[in-house]
Amino acid sequence: MEDVFNTLAKPTDVVLLKDRKSKFFGYAFPVTTEEEVRPLLDDLWKRYHTACHVCYAWQLGVGATLRYRANDDGEPNNSAGMPIYGQIKAFGLTNVLVAVPRIYGGTKLGVGGLIQAYKGAAQLALKQADIVEKTVSEQFKIGFTYADMTKVMRLVNQHGLVIVNQEMTDTCVYTLEIRKSKSKQVIALFKETYGVRLLP
Repeated sequence: MEDVFNTLAKPTDVVLLKDRKSKFFGYAFPVTTEEEVRPLLDDLWKRYHTACHVCYAWQLGVGATLRYRANDDGEPNNSAGMPIYGQIKAFGLTNVLVAVPRIYGGTKLGVGGLIQAYKGAAQLALKQADIVEKTVSEQFKIGFTYADMTKVMRLVNQHGLVIVNQEMTDTCVYTLEIRKSKSKQVIALFKETYGVRLLP
């Protein structure tokens, strides 16, 4: 379904892959926006100040909003970022960042060796991840009078809506959240309910 996706419940612990004295440290983080990526990478650079590269890949969104980025950070073209991204796809994840700092060990690994090392570190990080299924939801706002409260609450309970916010003054304003696949149908029901208006 377009409104269900797998992601990480929490950041993973570090994993270490060694290849000919080079050290590859694998990390995976849940992220919801591109803006969250840079601070996480900056933190890894601080933690591994002797690293020669911090290669990474991320994927965000589902369906038509799906987007990704893979970065080799100076390693040979497609030898790091894409192998990391391949593991994100292999595990069927989104809203995730996988980063692999590398500390050079003095021996060149070649492109094939780099691909295997970055892929391996990403795979180890994701193998130990706590993966959870989430749904894409949508929020909308309605206004109504106290006299219409019973009708509104009946619809809220029937369709498993979450009340995100309530403003109770001389009238009532609710911000409601619903699973995206059901949103059009349920919003239409509120539009048809006398005394309830959809707010911007």
